[in-house]
Parts: sequence; C-alpha cells; structure tokens
Amino acid sequence: MKSNRLDILYEDKDIIVCVKPHGTAVQTKNTSAPDMVSMLKTHIFSQEPQNGEPYLAVIHRLDQPVEGILVFAKSPFAAKELNRQLQNKGFGKYYRALVDGIPPREEDTLENYMLKDGRTNTSRICTPDTPGAKQARLHYKIIQEGHGYFKKGHGETKRGRGKSQFPPSPAGPQTELDIQLDTGRHHQIRVQMAHLGCPIAGDTKYNPGAPNDGEWQQIQLCAYKLSFRHPRTGRQMDFSLL
Repeated sequence: MKSNRLDILYEDKDIIVCVKPHGTAVQTKNTSAPDMVSMLKTHIFSQEPQNGEPYLAVIHRLDQPVEGILVFAKSPFAAKELNRQLQNKGFGKYYRALVDGIPPREEDTLENYMLKDGRTNTSRICTPDTPGAKQARLHYKIIQEGHGYFKKGHGETKRGRGKSQFPPSPAGPQTELDIQLDTGRHHQIRVQMAHLGCPIAGDTKYNPGAPNDGEWQQIQLCAYKLSFRHPRTGRQMDFSLL
C-alpha cells in the first residue's frame, strides 16, 4: 500500500518528524510514485514559499515495506548535528516485530557480520573476514506470544490512526518482539532474525514461509519509537506510536 498523506508528529525550523507509511519509499528515482522526500518538500514549500527547492536532508532510512518514525533535517546545521548523533549512537531506534517461531531466549543481543549484495538488493550473514563485511548488533525482548500490536494495525495510536492491513501469517507459533537497533545495516533486523530461525512474518525476501500474493510484502515490522536530542536546543525528543 502506498500513501501520499503525511502524518507529521513534530516540526520546527530545523527538523520534521513524521510517520513513513508501509509501501512508501524514503527517496526514489521513480517520479511516478510519491516518496517521503518529495512529499515533505512540497509540504515545506506550501508552509514557507521560497525561491528554489526547500532544503531537506535524509538522516536515516526505513525499508520501503516498513512503516515507522523518521526524522529529517530542514537545515544544514540540523543535518550535521543529527548525523553526528547517529554516528555516535545518540539515536534510540526501537521496533516492534512479529516473527514466525519462538526465539531461543526471552531476551538476547544478536551480534553478526553482514554483507550487502547491491545487485539483488539483499544482505546476508557472513564471517568477520569477508571483504566488505560490517558488524550488526541488535537487542530483542519477547513481548508476548501472538501479535497484539499488529492485530490492531501498524501505527495505530490513541489518536486512532490506522486500520489493520496486515493479516496473520500462516499457521504456526508467532512471537511479538521489542527490538532496539544498535547499528543500521541494510535489512538488518530482517536478516538477523531470519538467521536466528525466527524470520519476520510476511517478509517475502527472507522468510520462505511468507505468502507472496500481493503488490507489497505484508511485512510485520514497525519502527514504533525514536529518541534523539534536538540538534539546536539539545532537548531530549521522544516519539512513539504506542
């Protein structure tokens, strides 16, 4: 599902925090499909008409099938400071995931090395000495067996956003996880959970049991919480869809 409707959580002269819908790219060369950058630039221009294209910097990304919270910089100063925080682990990035199967431990830290294949737009677990390998680390905790968050629908909040568009995966035990991402590798959560033996429900790239009968993967992964410090004031900023 693609959407050209913006869901803005916070905005000032330096940053804009919003929810990226499932199926919408952060940025794409495909001019026939809306992406977050083009929609946000249109929004900024409508609020603050100016000569030329509005400034907007991508700070971090989400896979196109994944819904969740993103922050963009509206000034070069904010972009520099937010990137500094990102590189120095100043961002708190939290996800909810529904996986097929039950992880071997109730709570654990996964550390692997990953390699991206740009030709196939996939990543895989590899050995540390593989040329181009990058370390990947995340921490997961079991929330419950089943899919409480996803049964309500991605991004549903007290404001009533979102009807469920994500049907349950095939029969079998499923577990809902809270995941904190320590590194930001390509398809990291999807690859590491699949390597653990608990692939993300609905992930047609890394879950062989996921049905592939729709326009978009019905992937049950959402970046539900984001924390960072405001680039200009230093104030702690916390955003959540729960």
